[in-house]
This record gives sequence, C-alpha cells and structure tokens, in this order.
Amino acid sequence: MEALTDRQKAILAFMQKHVARNSYWPSIRDIQAHFKFASTNAVYGHLQALERKGVLERVPGAARAYRIPTAHTNPDSVVINFEGPGDDAVDVDQLPVMGAIAAGFPDHTESSGVLDQLQVPIREGSRRRPPQSFALRVRGDSMVDAQIFDGDMVVIEPGQPKPGDIVAALIDGETTLKRLVRQGGKTYLKAENPDYPELYPITELVVQGIARSVVRKI
Repeated sequence: MEALTDRQKAILAFMQKHVARNSYWPSIRDIQAHFKFASTNAVYGHLQALERKGVLERVPGAARAYRIPTAHTNPDSVVINFEGPGDDAVDVDQLPVMGAIAAGFPDHTESSGVLDQLQVPIREGSRRRPPQSFALRVRGDSMVDAQIFDGDMVVIEPGQPKPGDIVAALIDGETTLKRLVRQGGKTYLKAENPDYPELYPITELVVQGIARSVVRKI
C-alpha cells in the first residue's frame, strides 16, 4: 500500500474521531474548517488520495458516503457511515435530535430534550430549513412503503399540513409517524404498510410537524 502523507494521516484520524464522537462523518466544510484549507477543492483532493491508497472507500450508490475498509479499522470501535453532503451540496443544516418516534402503533414516547445533533445537507438552490426543525429516529416498520425504515432519521418541520403529508402526530395522547388523510369529513392517520390499521382519533389528533426528508445511515 502506498504510504500516507502526514496530512492524509491527520485527515483520516480527524474523520475517525468525528464518527466516534458524533456517529456520522464530518462534512466537507467541517474538514475544511478544521484544517484551515482555502477551499473545499483541497478537501476533495485529499479524500481522493485516501481512496486511491485504499484506506477510505465510497459506499456504492451513496453520494459522499464513505467507509473505512475492515483491514484499517479498530475491531473494538463501531464506525457508522453517514450519507452526507453530495457533490451539489453547498452547506449543511445542524438539527437537534429530539429522541425517537413510533412508526408502528402509537406509544407514549416523549422527547427527552436534545439528545444529539444531525447534519443534513443543503442542496444547491434549496432553502434552509426553518429554525424550529428537528430530527427524530424512526422506530418501527409501518412506513416502509414510503421508503422510511426502522432506524432512519426523519427531519420534522413546522407548517400547516396538507392531506397526504407524512406527519409526526399526537393521537389520543400517543405519538406516531403516519400519513395524514382527510376523507368524507373525517381526518385520520394511515400507515404505509398493509399490516397496520388506519388510526381514527377518539378525542384528539394534533399534528406536531411535517416529515420533509429522511436521512439514512449506511
């Protein structure tokens, strides 16, 4: 294997420490800021060199998602790869992770405050997310036909929901992630998995936010 330069060793160590501390890869701009590079092009150049030398590899089919080959990892460490900013990302939003939400049958899970931070890429030409936005970890499989899986992070934004939106909702005192449906004068929640029933409120249905995007760890 071709030897790493001192700078390449430092970048690789920084990425490993960032993953160990935050459970996701640093963004291109995180690396640029940490090493005081004049531009992101320098970061891309070093990442390409690390790929070429076999100590970093891309996750197939995922933009700017990396993993460290097994031969170069510490077997006692857990490395979680984050599908981070793609080539067209210009910045990231830093969102608080406010716990989990049931994507199954509703439950009494309540937010325990900010548990973590999640970096979500902002694509070129896209808007920034409202400051009240937050992320929740999905727990359950009732939304799999909407491509939302157990363990995913959903980004929840404030706003006036429309029929068809996927929402974080409080139904009769319990929370869940479901699709909002209004039909025949009735409002209810619909799963995206035929194994789960439609949910009709007995006393209340309160939408707490709209699911706008999903972040999946590889």
